[in-house]
Amino acid sequence: MRTHEHSTDASADAVAAAASAAPVPGAAPGSGEEASITVTTEGLPRWLDPVASAARTVEPRQLSRFLPPESGAGRQSAVLVLFGEGARGPELLLMERAGSLRSHPGQPSFPGGSLDPEDGDQTTTGPLRAALREAQEETGLDPHGVQLFGVLPRLYIPVSSFVVTPVLGWWRAPSPVGVVDPGETARVFTVPVADLTDPANRATAVHPSGHQGPAFLVESALVWGFTAGVIDRILHFAGWERPWDRAKQVPLDWRA
Repeated sequence: MRTHEHSTDASADAVAAAASAAPVPGAAPGSGEEASITVTTEGLPRWLDPVASAARTVEPRQLSRFLPPESGAGRQSAVLVLFGEGARGPELLLMERAGSLRSHPGQPSFPGGSLDPEDGDQTTTGPLRAALREAQEETGLDPHGVQLFGVLPRLYIPVSSFVVTPVLGWWRAPSPVGVVDPGETARVFTVPVADLTDPANRATAVHPSGHQGPAFLVESALVWGFTAGVIDRILHFAGWERPWDRAKQVPLDWRA
């Protein structure tokens, strides 16, 4: 398994290295203008230093037991893990899926989706472009105000066969966001990191299938599944996690 771990690490490193080494030409999301994509920690707020450091050192198995197939199979995708600073300090941008959707109705998630051909090479800057493009399409986010500062190892969602690259961003110049397509998204919202670290808002989600994982009860929403797993690991490896009661359970239904 160590060979697989190193290959996945290399993928994350390749994405960050390719973008950090030099500007990459290409169309800016949502425009015909030439733009460049870089991954840099220059000018990053000091409070994000632990997250950037964790992104450089964390190994795939420390994030999840579900890793991409060694065969290379899977639907390549990316999500934008976007940190901003609001009235209550550091916060994360999330969106809630429409309740009418057949798959995971009402579930909060990071903006993101599948890589398109125009996003480019899936092993280098493709995930970066996809994360920004999807965030713009889903929330109206202006990608020019986002500074990408890290890339986590690719993870796997077995139920959907998605291979997901979490791309870390700093909302350097905040822009208005909201629901773009009500058929897909119920709302777009931010969650203070202070609420995510509050032990009173933490629980273990239990699916009827028997699967258990971390959950957060914040902003009138239950954040669970892949999104909660990534948040949980970021809080842990950034040193922000506070002791919480893992015996506190929240049951899910079969539609979840």
